[in-house]
Order: sequence, then structure tokens, then C-alpha cells
Amino acid sequence: MTALLSQGIPHPDPNHPDAAVAWHYGDPHREQRRLEAGVGYVDLSQRGVLTVAGADRLSWLHSLLSQAIEHLQPGESVLSLLLDPHGRVEHELHIVDDGEVTWITTESNATQQVHSFLDSMRFMLRVEVSDVSADYSVVWQPVRVVDDNHPTWLVPEAFAGLPTPDAGGEWNRLLAERPALLVGREVIVGRAELDAFLDSAGPPAGTWALEALRIAAGVPRVGLDTDTRTIPNEVGWLGSAVHLSKGCYRGQETVARTHNLGRPPRRLVLLHLDGTEERLPAQGSLVTLGDKGVGTVGSAARHHELGPIALALVKRSIPIEAVLVADGISASQQPIIIG
Repeated sequence: MTALLSQGIPHPDPNHPDAAVAWHYGDPHREQRRLEAGVGYVDLSQRGVLTVAGADRLSWLHSLLSQAIEHLQPGESVLSLLLDPHGRVEHELHIVDDGEVTWITTESNATQQVHSFLDSMRFMLRVEVSDVSADYSVVWQPVRVVDDNHPTWLVPEAFAGLPTPDAGGEWNRLLAERPALLVGREVIVGRAELDAFLDSAGPPAGTWALEALRIAAGVPRVGLDTDTRTIPNEVGWLGSAVHLSKGCYRGQETVARTHNLGRPPRRLVLLHLDGTEERLPAQGSLVTLGDKGVGTVGSAARHHELGPIALALVKRSIPIEAVLVADGISASQQPIIIG
């Protein structure tokens, strides 16, 4: 539990990956509006922080992960994925290099697994992997500029509505127009200086506010909007987290084959839920069309303008105009992935 959680309302699910930080501070819709206006911060101290040091760090990570990392410049950041040998998403990594050390932030429940995997793959290379979560905290801010005094991960251009660097191939041909934009950064701050950093960071917002904005923008989150079968092609991670011509990495064959065929088995959609219901669909619950199961619910939240919304992975064959039922709640679809 972070010190800031005592000032806010905790997440109602103690098993949620954000349970250790504040869900909101009394007015989640106001907190959302402030973040949209570029004001405030979100305590993400629950996220894990790893460092990779050594002369071979970038080429080594490049060979293991889905994104092009080998020529990452100091201060430059990327989103990358760790896939299993069959191309299914295991972990989502937020990566920034400072010229001497590569910093990685992970979901709170993935830190040990990522650390163990990377450590097991070092062999004779000049790399050293460390878990520094006890010494460093992550702070989200709704601006997209590098903090010159701290390692800073920037939300990928594809999510922020900016021109996207070449990611090899026609990476964007399966994307519909994004429902909204997500503009922001993760700043990695030493826990000893965290209070001083936050004193000048503006008013706090809870994870409810950030999650509502993320969901509205159609940005997937590993473990919430993915399952053990998810491949990057299904959720819009090509380009933003996967470089299509970087060479071999674990799981690349599945990603390339599916991209070349253009037929991922499922697609991510934004659900606009019936606002008369007082509850949200449970994460992982069934999405149905008539009497048939056609997908699963991912993240859900109440948005200050859109009302109740959710992300869902549904069968690619389902017409986008079909009205679905998510955990008993009627829902219309808005496309994120087309084709």
C-alpha cells in the first residue's frame, strides 16, 4: 500500500492489479476531466520497476522482445511485448533508456516473472537485470514530454494521435479510427523524493479516472483486456508495440503469419453499455449474441461523458452493428480493429 492510498478510496476488488493505489479521491468524474485537460497526476506506485545495465542491454532486449529496441537513443521510449513461443502475449513492458541503463515498468503482478525470465536469458552477455521496485515509484501525468530529471516513458504516438514512426509493413491496416486519444507519460521517481515530486505535480486523480480514459481510447491493458490466447494482432498492438520487420524474436512467426493473412481470430471493440444498469460487467465475463457466447469482457469503467463503457474481445465474424450482451448488460459496439 502506498502513502497516497490512505488519502483516497481503494479499489473495491482487493485482487485488482491497482488495489495498492487510490481508485479515486471522492470525485472520479472531475478527476477524469482534469486529466483530459492535462492537469494532475495518478499514483502508479504499484507498478514494478526493473533496470537492465550493461553494454549489450539494447541488442539483447531487441532479440527477445517484439519492438525495435537496438538503436534506442537516450531518453527515447517504446512499448514492447514479451510473447510466448506461439505468439501469445505474456507481458506488456514500458521501456525507456537513459544512455547507461534501460528502465522497464511492468504490471505489479508480473514483475517477478519478467525479472526471472530476463535473468534466465543473460547467458554470457554483458547485461545485469535488477528489480528496483522498492526504490522507485511510477507517476502518471497527462502530458507527453520527457522529464529531463527522471526516466520517462511516453504513451506511443499511435495512442496519442501523433504521426507514428515506421514500424515496418502495413501495421495500421487493421485499425479503425481510434475512439479517443490517450496522452500521457510515466515518470520513474525515486521513492525518497516522491513526496517532493508530487507537491508540484498538481491535484491527484485515481486509477478510475485513468482507466476510463484508457478504455475510451481503445488502448488494451495486458491481463485485463487480454487472456492466455491473445495475440498482438487482435488488440491493435501492431506498430505501437510490435515492429513488423525487426527480425526474429520469440513468437514472431505467429504475428507475421496472421498479419500476412489478415485474419486474426478475434478483435478488440469498445462497448457502450446500457446506462440504466447500476453495475458494470465483470472482467472476464461472457459476451453473447443471442444464445451464443461470442467473446469476453475486459476492462470496464464509468466515463464522465460516455457513461458506462468496456473493452471486449469478440469473434471477428460478429457484425460490428450487432447489439451484444455483456454479463447480462446490453451493449453496442464501436470498432477498434476492422477487417
